[in-house]
Amino acid sequence: MHLGYSAGKVLASADWHLSKGERPAVLIGKDTRISGYMLESALQAGLSAAGVDVFLSGPMPTPAVAYLTRALRLQAGIVISASHNPFEDNGIKFFSAAGSKLPDATEHEIEAGLNAPIKSMPSAQLGKARRISDAPGRYIEFCKSTFPYHLDLRGLRVVVDCAHGATYHIAGHVLHELGADVVAIGVQPDGLNINHECGATHSSTLQEAVRQHHADLGIALDGDGDRVVMVDSKGTLYDGDQLVYIIAKHRQQRGLLKGGVAGTLMTNLAVENGFRKLNIPFVRANVGDRYVLELLQQRGWQLGGEGSGHIICIDKHTTGDGIISALQVLHAMRDCGKTLAGLTRGLTLYPQRLVNVKVAKGFDFRVSAQVKAAQAAAEHDLGDRGRILLRASGTEPLVRVMVEGESERKVKRWAEQIAEAVRSAAAG
Repeated sequence: MHLGYSAGKVLASADWHLSKGERPAVLIGKDTRISGYMLESALQAGLSAAGVDVFLSGPMPTPAVAYLTRALRLQAGIVISASHNPFEDNGIKFFSAAGSKLPDATEHEIEAGLNAPIKSMPSAQLGKARRISDAPGRYIEFCKSTFPYHLDLRGLRVVVDCAHGATYHIAGHVLHELGADVVAIGVQPDGLNINHECGATHSSTLQEAVRQHHADLGIALDGDGDRVVMVDSKGTLYDGDQLVYIIAKHRQQRGLLKGGVAGTLMTNLAVENGFRKLNIPFVRANVGDRYVLELLQQRGWQLGGEGSGHIICIDKHTTGDGIISALQVLHAMRDCGKTLAGLTRGLTLYPQRLVNVKVAKGFDFRVSAQVKAAQAAAEHDLGDRGRILLRASGTEPLVRVMVEGESERKVKRWAEQIAEAVRSAAAG
């Protein structure tokens, strides 16, 4: 409630050029976690007490809240979701009136007011609340609008795994209305089963379903609908790196690619080399879709993503969107008459090994001569056929050691040796 009140006070004090007597308004959406009901009520109460009107969408994908906030000309959007995490977790994300991340200054202002006592507005000035009955339909139409009108999905059998999450009543309809024969799984949320052995973080469920239903392909989304991975008819998995490659290559072929592509420090080296062969500029951001988006905005580019399935097409949406990203891949498939395998021919991801090393809090691997020596030896051996990345976890006392390259044997050996050097240095 305090968060809602603080956010409401900040929003109410801003100059929105509203008509006389008109209050600022905020949209609240959520995924399917059971705790969403409690958090939704608390946020609504705090916002209303601050004199802010509230629109409630019910379960809606994170990117849908971004779109609806912008479409309804509201002052902010709030998503209650912990994305791909298990049901016990939950979190809150804010969107600006433009459907993008709130400016840092605004977030800091909200944080600064969290401990302030709640002083409710007089009854006549309390915010009102109402539900948006047509929110799913609005978003379905928006998603469909990102797919070319002259194309359709007729003749394709598609399995879509909604992870028992916020897309359960959305994704299947989008694909069906574009002509696909849809098999929807992960569409029975009970508040406790979101992301459980399903969705983009557990692709084996989708792979099995595609084979079982003799489908042409499968699409797996995560609990809040901002991630996507895909599977072909043979059950082969295509992650975010490969899907971004497909979209970028297709856009380049059609003269639609503006600038280059943004990835992250974890983007597979084979993808970077693939873009180099296509003469597509490629740059890496820090891990996290927010950093990819920031880099795209800085460069004036439109396309970026992560291996985890966060894909951002700025020309289609202000934020990462699993359904819309899948539609861009399907556009390439239908336009070129090729399968996922055909669209990625010539691109083979390099073997990658990630080792998490527990370290004491505050340990800095960057000053260790032992770690530097191990890394240098590995880099010399791998040459331009591999790469090494060491980074400290932002949330846990861990150093993440990642090695990738053409030789799986070398990748495994050097990952273990560097990890052991980190362990030894941390103990010493």
